[in-house]
Amino acid sequence: MKDVACALTIAGTDPSGGAGIQADLKTFQELQSYGMSIITSVVAQNTTGVQGVHHIPLEMIEAQLTSVFSDMPVHAFKTGMIANMDMMKVIEKEIRKHDIPFVIDPVMVATSGDMLINEGARDYLRDHLIPYCTIVTPNLPEAEYLTGMEINTFEEMQEAAEKIVHEYGAGAALVKGGHLVGDAVDFLYDGNEMIELHEKRIDTVNTHGTGCTYSAAITAYLSHGHRLHDAVKKSKYYVTEAIRHSFDLGAGSGPTNHFAVRGGE
Repeated sequence: MKDVACALTIAGTDPSGGAGIQADLKTFQELQSYGMSIITSVVAQNTTGVQGVHHIPLEMIEAQLTSVFSDMPVHAFKTGMIANMDMMKVIEKEIRKHDIPFVIDPVMVATSGDMLINEGARDYLRDHLIPYCTIVTPNLPEAEYLTGMEINTFEEMQEAAEKIVHEYGAGAALVKGGHLVGDAVDFLYDGNEMIELHEKRIDTVNTHGTGCTYSAAITAYLSHGHRLHDAVKKSKYYVTEAIRHSFDLGAGSGPTNHFAVRGGE
């Protein structure tokens, strides 16, 4: 049987299909990685915001983790929305057993501005999960919430990335500058090298799920065995094209187009 790259997402849902588990699985599929999922929360949301959240019982999250890891190959995995500390403790217990690429998308603030995580969970994520990760991918509000910094410049983005790696123990940090004006500039820092990823900003309001899509792409590329720097660069291109060809759907911030780049090339 031909070997297949397998990627796992641990996150909340988005019934409108633009973010969360749904965006992750679409991205995995487009980048030719076999996608698997563990649901932490069922979220009622659409392009205008979050209308409700129901958290999955801890025993069921643990059972899902056991089901996947006891039976299926996982070549890379990511976490998205993990709303509280108890969920994080269950997930930490499992991930400590595995030495595979681990991507954290620290989902704390929805595109609409809705808070999706409480302060205790923020601290636990920073102190207990980030030290295990291959890379963490905060946008500017998330980077500010993680570090306690105010971030308004490229220099402050780089300082935040360095802090996340050197003080919190992340393998690497990708601080994304989508909330700044001008071109879309991100900074990747791995403890040794600071890399600038630069794309022209696309004039659109349709950015629902971009963070999920970006981190899912990194996970998919890592599941294929790509080096981290290459995985991030390819993912930056993938998410940029997904935004460029985004869908004008819904009354708010429309979703990105996950099949804008077939096969991720």
